[in-house]
Amino acid sequence: MPQTVECLVGGQPLVIETGKLAGQADGAVTVKYGDTIILVTACVSSEKREGIDFIPLTVEYEEKHYAVGKIPGSFIRRESRPSQDAILADRLIDRSIRPLLTKGFRNEMQVVITVLSSDQENDADILAIIGASAALSLSPIPFAGPVGATRVGYIDGELVLNPTFTQLADSSLDIVIAGSSDALVMVEAGAKGISEGVILDAIKFAQQANQDIIRIQQQLRDACGKPKMDFNPPETNPEVEEAVSAIIEDRLNDVIYKVKAERMEALDAIGEELTQKLGERFSPKEITSTLESLLKKQVRSQILQKGTRLSGRAPTEVRPITCEVGLLPRTHGTGLFKRGGTQVLSIATLGSMRKEQLIDTISPEESKRFLHHYNFPPFCTGEVKRMGGPGRREIGHGALVERALTPVLPKEEDFPYTLRLVSEVLSSNGSSSMASVCASILSLMDAGIPVSATVAGVAMGVIVEDGKYVVLTDIEGLEDAYGDMDFKVAGTVEGITALQMDIKLKGISFEVIEEAIKQANDARCFIIEKMNQTISSSRPELSQYAPRMQKITIDPAKIGTIIGPGGKMIRSITEETKASIDVDNDGTVIIGSINQEGAEKAIKMIQDLIRDVEVGGVYTGKVTRVINIGAFVEILPGKEGMVHISELADYRVASVEDIVKIGDEIMVMVTEVDRMGRVNLSRRAVLQGLSADSVASGSPRQSNGPGAPSRDFQRRPQGGPPRRFPDRGGRPPQR
Repeated sequence: MPQTVECLVGGQPLVIETGKLAGQADGAVTVKYGDTIILVTACVSSEKREGIDFIPLTVEYEEKHYAVGKIPGSFIRRESRPSQDAILADRLIDRSIRPLLTKGFRNEMQVVITVLSSDQENDADILAIIGASAALSLSPIPFAGPVGATRVGYIDGELVLNPTFTQLADSSLDIVIAGSSDALVMVEAGAKGISEGVILDAIKFAQQANQDIIRIQQQLRDACGKPKMDFNPPETNPEVEEAVSAIIEDRLNDVIYKVKAERMEALDAIGEELTQKLGERFSPKEITSTLESLLKKQVRSQILQKGTRLSGRAPTEVRPITCEVGLLPRTHGTGLFKRGGTQVLSIATLGSMRKEQLIDTISPEESKRFLHHYNFPPFCTGEVKRMGGPGRREIGHGALVERALTPVLPKEEDFPYTLRLVSEVLSSNGSSSMASVCASILSLMDAGIPVSATVAGVAMGVIVEDGKYVVLTDIEGLEDAYGDMDFKVAGTVEGITALQMDIKLKGISFEVIEEAIKQANDARCFIIEKMNQTISSSRPELSQYAPRMQKITIDPAKIGTIIGPGGKMIRSITEETKASIDVDNDGTVIIGSINQEGAEKAIKMIQDLIRDVEVGGVYTGKVTRVINIGAFVEILPGKEGMVHISELADYRVASVEDIVKIGDEIMVMVTEVDRMGRVNLSRRAVLQGLSADSVASGSPRQSNGPGAPSRDFQRRPQGGPPRRFPDRGGRPPQR
């Protein structure tokens, strides 16, 4: 029997229904908001997955093109691998529900979100978080939810709950907050230099709205929820910990303060020693997990009790920073950023607008001109792994950096380029995504791209235990692994441009978030000051190897003339000049070329194409055809006229071929454009310096050729008007 609950969110009803679709799933709901409807299912395996130390949850966000009445654009015309938007939604949902799953639960779990209908105004990602929470709450899976989720915008100085895609275009903030009834679980944001105060107000505003969403999920769970699976967390063997502790004694305290490479070597040595001495009593897995547990306790206790971190830093201290630009001679821009043991090289490349990425998703966005790609090869952590395409982590980090930098990029109308950044992580020991933000802005400035401000990023951490907590600035790898939060904050000196929070606890208090955001501001300003010592603003000119883009505007009615039948004209210009040409429907034409001469030639060819033939105008044209009574001359691309034999010279011409041949270039004057659009030309007018009117009135020649009789081809009575042939556009009949 279907059950429905609903509440008002942002002035619209949010409706959750169960019992109608997907009856064999362990938990299934539909969520409706506006005309956007999603189906969310949760399923769990009956068997445990042995030998793992993580929660085996997978989240799949399925965009269906039928949801917006589209047929997929791929060759096979069906949805295949997930789009970047779908992968980012997967990560958003995963980070919102994973902290509330029971630690130690090892049964495989899968949450599948299917977008059934999209009104392209209300984003389905928020509904997916709510739906995943509701489906898990109804299922037998142990889950400490439910979770509410809302998006907040900031438009004209006002916070707006669940803004539409249209409203977000005018919003200076796009922040998503997921929270339980008493704590924050996940925060992700993109902003245009918003202050910390506005961010904190938005979090409070969203968390208030989340309570109604949580309440209706609780109602649904109470009415339809299934009994939770029995779960007994694995017990630890106290004998193993006692034995391991007795052997290593206080050596861990010395190990944790070594640099990463030396620390790993020392831990490997301790592990081998423990295996040799305890291998007969305990399994290798028990020994390894116990050593890991003791190391984690040691790191956390040193920070909480003494405020001493792995590298001896204070909680608010940033690791040593070095920056370089202009490392690679033939790229358009490069930036190298190193912070502690994390090092990232970022490369900027400029291209024409035709290089922008086309987007074939259910989102209203159809293309984008700024791309950031993040690469994390195995050597950056000293490991040997199979290398392949980008995973979800790489795509997520790349998108976060892209979001952080977008607000400071020049607008398309001022800078008509497609921009691609590639961040190569060369060494990683914590916060490689935020190091990518710093390296990327350095490369943009090195390339001469006019960014409005310097952007930096820093990862904040926290350790919470027994009611105490310490917020850490610029966390390292072990502090991330053994800590309770990874809170990435990017922005300028003026404000925040991107946020992303991951936690391992069941929730974080607002006070911790507030302190972390304020502490991140100090760190961000410190990092920007260091970066400014290397390069503080964009270079005055683009790299000599970057294409130069020039913009002209034409009458939109003449776009077809430039393109030509089947694209013939625009292809011929591109092939001849080696320039790129992009034409917009509004008549904007962008010409790009590394060679300035090629760009100028392309512009001239385009202008010639759209120029109207002017009576009295003098043109240099090429002879394209020769007939008995004259020659046809192309005076502009695709536009030709005829020079009558009587107008080829200032004397009587016996044969057209005596004067011109096909392929010759001659100067001619337009003397007439008849009512049918045919163009009459005169070479004689140019030779004699006559006007178009003079030619039309039958002005005599100045001279005759050697031995040529003196007579005009168009005979007329002396002093009488010239003989005309109006029905033939002024041309004499062909004989």
